[in-house]
Amino acid sequence: MGFYARHIGPRFVSCLCSMEAIANERQKVVPQASGVVLEIGIGPGLNLPLYDPHRVTRVIGVDPGSDFLKLGRERRGHSPVPLEVIPAPAEALPLADNSIDTAVITYTLCSVDDPAQALREVRRVLKPNGRVLFLEHGLSSDAGVATWQHRLNPIWRRLAVGCNLTRPVQKLLDEAGFMIRSIEHYYLDGAPRPVGFLCQGVAEAA
Repeated sequence: MGFYARHIGPRFVSCLCSMEAIANERQKVVPQASGVVLEIGIGPGLNLPLYDPHRVTRVIGVDPGSDFLKLGRERRGHSPVPLEVIPAPAEALPLADNSIDTAVITYTLCSVDDPAQALREVRRVLKPNGRVLFLEHGLSSDAGVATWQHRLNPIWRRLAVGCNLTRPVQKLLDEAGFMIRSIEHYYLDGAPRPVGFLCQGVAEAA
């Protein structure tokens, strides 16, 4: 792994994901979490200040990226809820079946190596009727935008250390066996359309 991928790329991605417009979108999703929460790709801990300590028992944050985790030390030190961080990939969660009430997935499916396997693992650890709160960017339903996403993806993937513009979020959730209870597709205000197509909603483990 080169210098950029270890030191510059994670900071670049963290800065992007800290933008006010994205923070406002997180605010719509994360406070809904309750019970024992699994956060996939906790990284720099941008969601931590948004958890409601009156609703959340504890958060288990999973992330294999030590360079991203380093950026979250201060936020983890000020977590409003009990927190456990596990340095593990989403594709192989070291958690028991039926042990999680809510899974929070924000701007993460774009960068996991195998999003289908990661979602199967999330479904495995969720309790019956456990919820997934998701906020992801991904493949646009607009053919013209999608064409540009495919063109730009090889460059963007290198620049954003593994982030992909072309993940079909709703399809991945459907194929993993989740029941989607609510979903919205829209473009993030002020963002270029190829990187700003968002998919937000709530799904349940069937």
